[in-house]
Amino acid sequence: MLYAVARFVLRPLARAVLRISVTGREHVPASGAVILASNHLSFIDSMVIPLAAPRQVRYLAKAEYFTTPGLGGWVTRTLFTALGALPVERETHRAAQAALDTALGVLHDEGAFGIYPEGTRSRDGRLARGKTGVAWLALTADCPVVPVAVHGTDRVQPVGATWPRPHRVSVTFGPPLTFPEHRGAARNGRARREVTDRIMEAIAGLSGQEKAGWGDPREAA
Repeated sequence: MLYAVARFVLRPLARAVLRISVTGREHVPASGAVILASNHLSFIDSMVIPLAAPRQVRYLAKAEYFTTPGLGGWVTRTLFTALGALPVERETHRAAQAALDTALGVLHDEGAFGIYPEGTRSRDGRLARGKTGVAWLALTADCPVVPVAVHGTDRVQPVGATWPRPHRVSVTFGPPLTFPEHRGAARNGRARREVTDRIMEAIAGLSGQEKAGWGDPREAA
């Protein structure tokens, strides 16, 4: 109910302030487990993509976003809660696996889960080589991956900016990717790497970003 209210209120506001244009919404399956894998330019990507998608998309969010005091903290907490974000602790020794387990729970419940395979926001606008957690999720849950590209969110809220600024934003959803040749191979490092690279190539094709570090295996670890 809260999610429906949030979309009803926020989607017109987002269209007015961000002038969001959406392409390829039909590529997102209407039901069933699916991963939406996107490039990552700004903190607000996790708000823009759920508002652009035709169904609820769950994202992981730092636990601090739900506990930060003050007006800014209240706004962030309210928005993330309304959009169905899932708080995770990032400083524990099991943080990475705990995050993947939380994501897997969403997929096992036939939900849509959003992930940024790069692992962090791009600081220079280039697309880093993806980490293989996205492939582990896709192969473990045996579900399709929809590549996504966002443009303009880095102009709305650059790294370090407290409040967003009006700017045109676009979201592009690509055709779903499936990996039947690697079914059951979630523990195979080579299979995870191949699946991740296919996903990142699809994202690059949608975003048009320059690739950064794709030839250096140390940046893919």
